This record gives sequence, C-alpha cells and structure tokens, in this order.
Amino acid sequence: MKHVALLIETSRSYGRDLLRGIKRFAIEHGQWSMFVEVRDLESDPPAWLRNWNGDGILTRSGSQAIAAAVRRVGVPAVELRSTQRSPSLPFVGVDNEAVGSLVFEHLHERGFREFAVYALQTEQFFVDRLNSFTHAVEASGSSLAVLQQPGESERPSQWERQQKRLMQWLTDLPKPVGVMACTDQLGCWLLDACSRAGISVPEEVAVVGVEDDETLTELSTPPLSSVRLDAERTGYEAAKLLSRLMSGRKPRKTPLLLPPVGVTTRESSDVVAIDDPELATAIQYIRQHACDGIRVNDVLRQVPMSRTALERGCRRLLGRSPNMEINRVRIEQAKSCLRDTDMSLDEIARRCGFTTAQYMSQVFKKSTGVTPGTYRSA
Repeated sequence: MKHVALLIETSRSYGRDLLRGIKRFAIEHGQWSMFVEVRDLESDPPAWLRNWNGDGILTRSGSQAIAAAVRRVGVPAVELRSTQRSPSLPFVGVDNEAVGSLVFEHLHERGFREFAVYALQTEQFFVDRLNSFTHAVEASGSSLAVLQQPGESERPSQWERQQKRLMQWLTDLPKPVGVMACTDQLGCWLLDACSRAGISVPEEVAVVGVEDDETLTELSTPPLSSVRLDAERTGYEAAKLLSRLMSGRKPRKTPLLLPPVGVTTRESSDVVAIDDPELATAIQYIRQHACDGIRVNDVLRQVPMSRTALERGCRRLLGRSPNMEINRVRIEQAKSCLRDTDMSLDEIARRCGFTTAQYMSQVFKKSTGVTPGTYRSA
C-alpha cells in the first residue's frame, strides 16, 4: 500500500472536489493510505512533513514555504496549483486560457457587446484568464475595460475604499456590459458594489466569476454565475500521474491542462441583453423551454414576430437559426446529464426534449463530433 500525503486545501469547493477525484482513483486502482488534514491555501507547512517517510505527495502550494518543504522530502510529487513555485514538479491543472474564452462566449451569446474585466495579477493563471478574455473580445471587435485589483482588503477601511473605487468604475462603464471577475471572490465584491451603486444586475451589468465555489456563488446577491472547473477530473489525473511516478516511471515533460466544464448560469448573468424586446423575449423563451420539446412555432406564439423576422434576428445576434438555438440548448443540457448523472440515453433524451434517443444521438454527434456514449466515457 502506497502512503500519500495530500497538501490540498479543504476550505474551498475546488480543493474538496480535487480530493474526491483523488479518492476515486485510489479506490479504482488499489487503495492508498492517504494523510489529509483540514487546511486552507495559506496554511503553513505541517511540522510532520519534515520527518514524513511516505511514497508520494499531491500538493497545492499556496506559498514558497510549502513548495520548498515538499521538495525537501525528496519523494515523487505532483503540483496542482501553479507552475510558478514548483517549476521542477510535474503539473496538473486548469486550462486557464480556455476559461476567458468560455466567459466571453457566455456573455456574447446573451447579446452583450461591451465588456469589462475585474482582474488580479497575483498568479499567472489569473493573468492567463485575463489575456484569453481580452483576445476573445478584441477578435470580436468589441471594446474592453480593465480594472486591476491591487491586493487583499484585510481591514474595513481598505474594504470601504475598494468598494467606492469599484462603484465609480462600474458607474462609468457603458451599459449594458458583461464583466468577467477573475475569481468568485472578485465576483462577490463586484455584485456588492453594484448593489451599493444602485446598478441593476444583470440588466445593466452581468457578472461571471471563475471556480464556481458553492459558498461564494450562493452568498452573492444575486447568486453569481461562474465557470465550473473540472476539479474532480483534475484530482483523478494528478493521482494517476503520481501513481506512475511512484512506480518509477518518468514524469510528463509538459503540464497537463484540463478544460473547464462550462458556465453555471445563475441570476448574475441570466439575461438577454438585446435592444429589441420581442427578440429578447423569444430567445429567453427558447432558453427556458427548449428542453420541454418546443418547436419554432411555439416560440412564435409567445411574441408578435413573423417567422422571417425571428430567423433574421437570431442569425444576426447569435449566428444561428431559432431551431439551431433550440438544439444547442438541448445539447448543453444533455452534456450536463451525461457528465453528472447515470441516466440512460432514453431518459436523457426525454429530459432534454428530444423525441427519441436515436435522434438525440444524431444531433449530438453533428454538434460535438462524438457520440453521447463517447462523450460520457471521456
């Protein structure tokens, strides 16, 4: 039995999901003896690590002290936070360049053409999120405003100054505007500033955070939309890599970067930002009822529009027809069911508004390039 130390924070959803993935690997491939304790990201190196006689370490190094302590142990180790502090260790983590692109697509699909970022530069992965969002906005020909968060607000006086600065920045932004917050913490602060300034969310300012931390997203008012990272798979892949290292095999030469799962949509971005109220109503209806088995004629019964006007409006705004948008929403729901449940294809087809599982499979493969079964296995 291998003895593995887990220096991973238990204080946040992301760390707890990593631990679930690690446990799943250990159960599937031979039980490990795993040492884990209650930690946060800033915890000091544990005293027991100096004399620990184990086989491997999985670490989220929140400080140079943790990184140095892990190196001194001299056993195989895998880093799960950043390559910045432990460049010599193999790394498994998030494809943060895909994060910014995903947020842009989420906001752009809702009709936003003005964008902003509440950014942080304390870690390279925050910079990667900013850069990828910036590139996506620039490629669309839209404008972008950036506000850098200088650091943590540790005292009430700092917090008040920060929120006043945020309120002024948000007030000066062109409206409506879609904003990416580089972390859920920044997203919470943004929504608080909107509330103080009397700015309507999501009609004037829509906000999307990153990491989908269940505590922060639900504590926010309104609840915060956020990018869901594939933490459980990341933990699983990191454990798989550590197992290889402990058996004497060579480490990866390049980091293993896993794409985010998607955006968990909550009230902070659940809007269609379109000047045409009839078209906005039609698209909102599609997104709320696509999985109820609706057709385009059902949409037309909700709005005083001709089929031609609806078709032109959807293609102008979304780049696809109303029927394509209905199927897109259904496929996204099907992906979620395939990832997160054990439902059969027949059950998923019914849940997502498809007439049969066979038809769902045809539409799914045309949209994604793979069958539902292949997607679920992956």
